[in-house]
Amino acid sequence: MELKEILAKCDHTLLAQTATWADIRAICDDGLKYKTASVCIPASFVKQAKDYVGDKLPICTVIGFPNGYDTTAAKCFMASDAVENGADEVDMVINIGWAKEGKWEDITREIRAIKESCHGKLLKVIIETCLLTDEEKIALCRCVSDSGADFIKTSTGFSTAGATFHDVELFAKHVAPHVKIKAAGGISSLEDAEKFIQLGASRLGTSRIVKIAKNLPNDGTY
Repeated sequence: MELKEILAKCDHTLLAQTATWADIRAICDDGLKYKTASVCIPASFVKQAKDYVGDKLPICTVIGFPNGYDTTAAKCFMASDAVENGADEVDMVINIGWAKEGKWEDITREIRAIKESCHGKLLKVIIETCLLTDEEKIALCRCVSDSGADFIKTSTGFSTAGATFHDVELFAKHVAPHVKIKAAGGISSLEDAEKFIQLGASRLGTSRIVKIAKNLPNDGTY
């Protein structure tokens, strides 16, 4: 797989609490240069970033992040606010406590409400796989499939572990055909990135792939 194909599936990500506008602008510059799928940034920078890149690069942001236990109303407001400010894509975190309680209908309703608040923009649903059993992950595949969301996503990158090959394979077996897969958290090599894509991931949430690309020959080989 060519490097540009991998980069085209990357949500080039910076979600550190200490991120400044200078950092976010640099991420945007990288996204433009390397033609990434999007840049994924904190909601407070969405308007500034959208004004900076215009329609040249999709802006993704996160809501209910990283813990997922905000109220549904709060998450809906965050999604609507993000889209109003120019977000093209929204990555939300489910209520993980509800998953532990088996409140699948509540989770589905919440995702559906947030999807409506995205006003037609892409919604990716983070289920934080490292905190769940396989049975819970499968149930959440059904929730996401039934909710109208566009993607299921493995991880925030802020918990105990990130994406695994096993989880992407599991998703691919259990989500509906219209649901795409995003692997995120801990993707540190081009070889791993390529394997995640081969297993079914349409997007990769990572900051490291662009960093690797900067140190490769200009012909895109690795």
